[in-house]
Amino acid sequence: MLDKLWPTLARMREQRPLVHNITNYVVMNNTANALLALGASPAMVHATDEVEDFAAISGALVVNIGTLSSEWVSGMKLAVATANDKRVPWVLDPVGVGATRFRTRIAADLAKMGPAVVRGNASEILALAGAASEGPKGVDSIASAEDAEGSAKSLARALGTVVAISGATDIITDGERTVKLTDGHAMMPLVTGMGCTATALIGAFLAVETDPLLAAAYGLAALGVAGKRAGEAAAGPGSLQLAILDQLHGLSEDNLKPSVS
Repeated sequence: MLDKLWPTLARMREQRPLVHNITNYVVMNNTANALLALGASPAMVHATDEVEDFAAISGALVVNIGTLSSEWVSGMKLAVATANDKRVPWVLDPVGVGATRFRTRIAADLAKMGPAVVRGNASEILALAGAASEGPKGVDSIASAEDAEGSAKSLARALGTVVAISGATDIITDGERTVKLTDGHAMMPLVTGMGCTATALIGAFLAVETDPLLAAAYGLAALGVAGKRAGEAAAGPGSLQLAILDQLHGLSEDNLKPSVS
């Protein structure tokens, strides 16, 4: 199913699509650099005065609720409405959903606005789906992707979207088709914002791939392969973070070989 991954990445690098990110303070620099390294053009724009203009000219929109405020929520909803009107695909990252009533309500509201992809860790997907779980631990997952697979499929069918769970095994589903990827490295959870980076990369692929399931799988595959290669030489989380950027930049037809289970 991923045989078009390299041609799609090559096309992205030729087009350098604008990816509009409404994301959180913690990861803005990380995700902007990851998008640049992969081959896309990031814009980190959240002000209500201009989100509609940026969404209208972008190849894709990324909405990440990591550091929420009421004003940011207004910007998110304006950008999403414009993206939907202009047929710009968008991806939702419901960071920490389930941790507070405000965060859970906003994530649920946004999920109903028609994202092409929802990407989260297992605990976030379980919480968004309303499934029983042990509850979130901040923004980190205390469940495995396999624990959330059934809920992800149900959520995908209910929303008419693709749900991508990132973890030791990444699971991507539209409720009917499912892709499982097993690359990455054990140190990646020690670098803040790796999940947010995955969401941004999915956004980049959404700008050039019309099938959201493939776009989500391509984004997670690219990060997984880069993370695996970076981890082989990194001394710790700090060098891993920098090495991932280098590996994203260095992805090629020869080395972009994801492990599909």
